[in-house]
Amino acid sequence: MKIVSNIFIIFFILLGFSDVSLAQTTAPIKILLVPGHDNEVWGAQYKNLKEADMTLAVASRIYDILSKDKRFEVHITRDKDGYTKEFADYFAKNQAPILSFKENAKKVTQSDIVDGTFIPKKGVIPHNSVTENVAIHLYGFNKWANENNIDAMIHIHFNDDGRKNKSKPGPWKGFSVYMPDPQLVNSTKSAPLALGIFNALKKKYFDAVGIKKNGGVIVDQGLIALGANGTLLPSVRSTLIEYAYIYEKMFNTYAKRQVAYQNMADITANAIINYFFPN
Repeated sequence: MKIVSNIFIIFFILLGFSDVSLAQTTAPIKILLVPGHDNEVWGAQYKNLKEADMTLAVASRIYDILSKDKRFEVHITRDKDGYTKEFADYFAKNQAPILSFKENAKKVTQSDIVDGTFIPKKGVIPHNSVTENVAIHLYGFNKWANENNIDAMIHIHFNDDGRKNKSKPGPWKGFSVYMPDPQLVNSTKSAPLALGIFNALKKKYFDAVGIKKNGGVIVDQGLIALGANGTLLPSVRSTLIEYAYIYEKMFNTYAKRQVAYQNMADITANAIINYFFPN
């Protein structure tokens, strides 16, 4: 499968990370920004710095940039007050349908594994298991994206290394970008977007060390954010970005953090624009 993945990604490198069909459309490109975690489950932590606050800071800046471009229709799952009304209402009204969506998708995948049409693979990077409530939110985002004809779904995260002492930095640094495994139906359209974002970030930031990657992008079939269990339509591009490790020096002070957030948002927004509307 590794050889297949490499050929798959090289193919998209030759394509030039663009989607000409969408660039020619008159309808706005629909983007969904998902700042990772929330005020209850905030993800990584270093001293008083919480991942959920960092992801919201970057995602909000990307939202501001893309919202000013009339070629895009941009949605975001959270703001400073918590989940936006759009998503708070969606979860309140659709708990049962989301659970059914989640369980049915898992059953289909298990059936495909049994008959050999889907080959399960361990991801090159181990991930923590999520709580049932977090899983419902993630599957809910996928269901909403399908129902609302989203063109691209961008998950914003920061990394950590499993440190027990949250007041001390760890040894790792760098960013990573994830894309769906080739067996997932939305992989074909997601790959060039993920690669475009990766290459743009690599011009300024250090690529995470010690990680086995294909073409610079980590291929994964188990992350719900990427459409695990076939929960995203082929038309929904999805990528997850880990911008850096939470304890890196660029986040040591408030002023440094604001500069880093803006730089990361600028690079990501421009990569998205260049993918859909290549120069």
